[in-house]
Amino acid sequence: MIRFVLSFFGAIFTLITLGLLMVALSIGAVFWMYGRDLPSHESLAQYTPPTISRIYSAQGRLIDEFAQERRLFTPAEEIPDLVKRAFISAEDKNFYTHKGYDARGIASAAIDAVRSRGQDIRGASTITQQVMKNFLLGGERRAERKIKEIILATRLEETLSKDKILELYLNEIFLGQNSYGVTAAAQTYFNKSLNELAPHEAATLASMPKAPSDYHPVRQKERLLARRNFVLKEMYENGYLTEAEYQSEREMPLRSVQNGDFDSFKSALPPRDYFTDEIRRQLSDTFGEDEFFSGGMTVRATIDPEMQAVAAASLRQQLEQYDRGLGIWRGTGATIPEDRLGSEEAWREALAATEVARDIDLDGTWHPAVVLAVEDQQLRIGIEGVQETEAEPFVVPRKDIGWLRGDFFDNFKTGDVVHVRRMTSGDDGTGDFIRWTLRQVPEVQGGFMAMDVNTGRVIAMQGGFSYQHSVFNRATQAQRQPGSSFKPFVYASALDSGYTPATIIIDAPIEIDTPQGLWRPRNASNTFYGPTPLRTGIERSRNLMTIRLAQEVGMDVVADYAERFGVYDNMGRFLANSLGSEETTLYKMVAAYAMFANGGERVEPTLVDRIQDRYGHTVYRHDRRDCVDCTDPTIPASESPAILTNRERVMNAVTAYQLTSMMTGVVQRGTASGAVNLPVPVAGKTGTTNESKDVWFIGFTNSVVAGCYIGYDQPRSLGRGASGGGFCGPVFQRFMEQAIQKYGGGRFRIPDECMFIKIDRFTGARLDDDATGDHVVPECFREGEQPMFGIMFDGGFAMGANLPLVEEVGTRLGREVTTSTGKKAVVGPKANFGTLSSGGLY
Repeated sequence: MIRFVLSFFGAIFTLITLGLLMVALSIGAVFWMYGRDLPSHESLAQYTPPTISRIYSAQGRLIDEFAQERRLFTPAEEIPDLVKRAFISAEDKNFYTHKGYDARGIASAAIDAVRSRGQDIRGASTITQQVMKNFLLGGERRAERKIKEIILATRLEETLSKDKILELYLNEIFLGQNSYGVTAAAQTYFNKSLNELAPHEAATLASMPKAPSDYHPVRQKERLLARRNFVLKEMYENGYLTEAEYQSEREMPLRSVQNGDFDSFKSALPPRDYFTDEIRRQLSDTFGEDEFFSGGMTVRATIDPEMQAVAAASLRQQLEQYDRGLGIWRGTGATIPEDRLGSEEAWREALAATEVARDIDLDGTWHPAVVLAVEDQQLRIGIEGVQETEAEPFVVPRKDIGWLRGDFFDNFKTGDVVHVRRMTSGDDGTGDFIRWTLRQVPEVQGGFMAMDVNTGRVIAMQGGFSYQHSVFNRATQAQRQPGSSFKPFVYASALDSGYTPATIIIDAPIEIDTPQGLWRPRNASNTFYGPTPLRTGIERSRNLMTIRLAQEVGMDVVADYAERFGVYDNMGRFLANSLGSEETTLYKMVAAYAMFANGGERVEPTLVDRIQDRYGHTVYRHDRRDCVDCTDPTIPASESPAILTNRERVMNAVTAYQLTSMMTGVVQRGTASGAVNLPVPVAGKTGTTNESKDVWFIGFTNSVVAGCYIGYDQPRSLGRGASGGGFCGPVFQRFMEQAIQKYGGGRFRIPDECMFIKIDRFTGARLDDDATGDHVVPECFREGEQPMFGIMFDGGFAMGANLPLVEEVGTRLGREVTTSTGKKAVVGPKANFGTLSSGGLY
């Protein structure tokens, strides 16, 4: 009997042993099978998570940031223990004791699943397992993934320290609102650094990994509050909080940026503008979009925020002035349905969701508003972000639309979204309130850019009226005809080819037979002036002289100069292009003019001073000049350190000065004389294309070059009388008034090789050294050169007998007719190829 019993129990023991062995072998086989061909966990030791690339102004202020995943990497040693303990309590309280997986946790989760018959399935993943899931395996809920997760977790625990694993987890985890990692999340939800978080705030962040969308601080506030308090309880039970701290923190209200309890970190950032977006575009091309958006770059921009604001205001003022002169109301094109206007809460919510520009500051902030009622003598409106008061009622009186054609009923309807600003007695929205005034984004657009002539640092760039209205950067992306602003390159090629400012060119009619027909270019004045010196030709922007000069020099030479200065990559060798008919960008033109201003040395325009990678290593620096004695303390205060440059010379220094001297005449008495008047020497050139479709002015002092163009995005005439001097000149004037105060200005440097001779600027004749008068100009000639006066060049063009002379021009402009009303009117002649071609740009 005893023997039977012993045999029975022996058999049972054998079966159990064999069963356990089979289970162990099965588990081992499963782990061996799934353990093959797994991703390498060792790569995590060198893992560099995608992080935000940030752009700083020249003064070190954060002005923009770019990221696909908004993450601010923080090493484990810089993450406060409070934050670590909150996440450990919420996600893996045995983190510091297990070996990658928590067997008790897995068993507990399995039991709960069985008891609930599959209704309560919860994860039992440790933080190490979650790292494996997030980095290597993906998120599918399958037993196979779980097995692989455990295998990799155990391997990782053998490779990395607990703090390194926690560092990976706390920097990689998604916590909602496009925030990845605890540092970015603390900024997103509380606008605080990790060190500033209170226990209940750390617990709030630790509540998020479970399902960020299910714990939104506004839409799911009660659910998030319950989860936060659970995490606080876990922290207390794990010994991370005292009972008093637990009770105190548990009673704290759930506060967040999303609920309006804190200002958003974005409020400290200026609105994104053309400058930082252009940096994004250029660096994405240079480094690749993925690297820029995830490489954690620190970019030091060249922008001067103060001058950027001046540039934006200067261009906007000119565009709005032109637009209001047309007297046409277009509005924003956005409307709000009338059923959303019944209550203030409803229209405010609808207005906040409407996509209109909110980045305009011109004579005060422009606010989006909605028309609530259209009346005969006033417009009732609701204004975003502003509360109505008795002193500032939400009405626009009839006198505010005196510039518009028609009345309120003709131009507005209920639900229209408009822009308004305060009209006050002072400048820029200061002073006593007068009334709310209607504003609109002009249809006409333009671009403006300014840069240092010696370094190429772009200090201001405005690519349109409003970035939020149109992100297209007209300073760098718009291809436009530069018109007569191109002429200096024709004159530069001539000066370097042996011509002088006193060289005489015939200003007379030209006719050229082309495959498209007979081309008869004209001067802007429709007048011919006969023999004229080069100086007067550029000052008065004479088209016919420029064409003859280009023909004399050769379009190959002219094109070579334009390409050397970076205006074009491959310029067409057509005479019409000497008048600026081939398209280019404002960015290229301003950069080219900088080389005139600095004496003929190449400068590369740049929006970036320096770029550092995520580790602080400099990967790009723009200024490569060598400051020989910058650290020498014995340099007198009146002297500057010696800076060596190896910049390429693209133009003879004498030629650069001759051209600059001639272009100062454009400002003093030429096509820009009525618009530009500054207290320091200024040179520049206007440009106006056929039918005034594009107008330009580019000018410079000895320190700053700035340029402007204005025109419709779909080119059409700006109207009779539109010109580069009249439109862009005032923009340049307003900007440079401030730029001179900040960056200074003085006389242009005269090369040692210059020999000055006084000439008559009207005839080109040599004058005595003691000659005086308005007609006298001291011209620079190359030292050792024997100037020849009185020789005239005509470009090889013969004057046809049928071409109009000076006295005939006026009679050819039109003919008198009788209209249907019986009145007399003058109509123009029929259009021909010569009047429609690119000839006649001025």
